Amino acid sequence: MLETLGLAALRKTDPEFAHGAALKALQLGLGPKGGPVTSARLATQVAGLRLPNPIGLAAGMDKNATALHPLARTAFGFLEVGAITPRAQPGNPRPRLFRLSEDRAAINRFGFNNEGMEAAAARLHARPKNATIGLNLGANKDSEDRAADFARVLTHCGADLDFATVNVSSPNTERLRDLQGRAALTALLAGVMEANHTLARPLPIFLKIAPDLTADELQDIAAAAEETGVAAIVATNTTLARDGLTSPHRAEKGGLSGAPLFEKSTRVLAQLSTMTHLPLIGVGGISSGAQAYEKIRAGASAVQLYTALVFGGISMVEQIARDLDALLARDGFSTVADAVGTGRSDWL
Repeated sequence: MLETLGLAALRKTDPEFAHGAALKALQLGLGPKGGPVTSARLATQVAGLRLPNPIGLAAGMDKNATALHPLARTAFGFLEVGAITPRAQPGNPRPRLFRLSEDRAAINRFGFNNEGMEAAAARLHARPKNATIGLNLGANKDSEDRAADFARVLTHCGADLDFATVNVSSPNTERLRDLQGRAALTALLAGVMEANHTLARPLPIFLKIAPDLTADELQDIAAAAEETGVAAIVATNTTLARDGLTSPHRAEKGGLSGAPLFEKSTRVLAQLSTMTHLPLIGVGGISSGAQAYEKIRAGASAVQLYTALVFGGISMVEQIARDLDALLARDGFSTVADAVGTGRSDWL
């Protein structure tokens, strides 16, 4: 009841203010405290990570790793924070976040605003040890060598992470998506992997891709990921498409996330699953257990969500996990892994 009232109030405020207020509420202990939902069916392993359930928090909510402990007490099976760049940067001018209530969506053009790797590393060092936590790696907007930035953040923060995600798919840093081309991506990932191997405990490295890619581009990304030893691919980030939107904010520049992204991102996920044997993390438009199940059946070994929390609150994660468990049981699957890819043909 309190969460419902709080969400209603926050939706009447500036979206970026509401985002900060939601984080502050978590830090004050106002969020769920039951911990990850789990069962024999939900427990799974992805890229060597043992997860109590396959429902993860996508990067973007906790950009600066300021709410690790309260987030670890929610129902999520794993957390991803960031994106973090080597140096602190303010990001793009405000307003840069737009709530599309009519479409249950959001458009953002933050531009990797964050406090930098020094601040993030200190918080990650004090992280809860009973959670699986990853960091989204970014590059500074004015960097002379963006590819090297990803490796720098990994080297600086890697000791206190369980995984790291290379983010070359944000549409809000000029020409960042150019790094998804095969030659540039292979070189970038090789540098990240070289840095990873210098860590005392090398990490599973994920690669987050855009949904606005052709089949040939997806094939090149899959090949580069396999060639360089990437552990999993995150599909997908936000989209530049604006199909079917009704909100007055629909023409704002930036990346679109939320409900309208579900179909597009799931089709990319299914297509990618035919091109690689790497595990896939399905992201985009998930707001229910049924949609999480669809992503898994389309080829995802785990999923992530964020924008849906704007409309449903963080307590919805527990319901998503429990509904997913029930759907797996209904269809006779003993584990999440057994269901992966079983509905792929529906999306191809």
